[in-house]
Amino acid sequence: MPEPKCPTCGWRKKYDDNPNSFLGKLWRWHAHVCPGWKAYMKTLSDQERKATATKYQIKKYMN
Repeated sequence: MPEPKCPTCGWRKKYDDNPNSFLGKLWRWHAHVCPGWKAYMKTLSDQERKATATKYQIKKYMN
């Protein structure tokens, strides 16, 4: 699988800019099911993974 582009994802930026926008909400839902996001989270250190999961309120990566 190629390197995930999650750090530069345009939808993720939409969420960062305005979490309540339609595309922001769509990205947050998408992050729960995206295989690229799952692969990206596995590449992060435990500390970075927890910080990212907390920022985006994705509970399954907070442990």
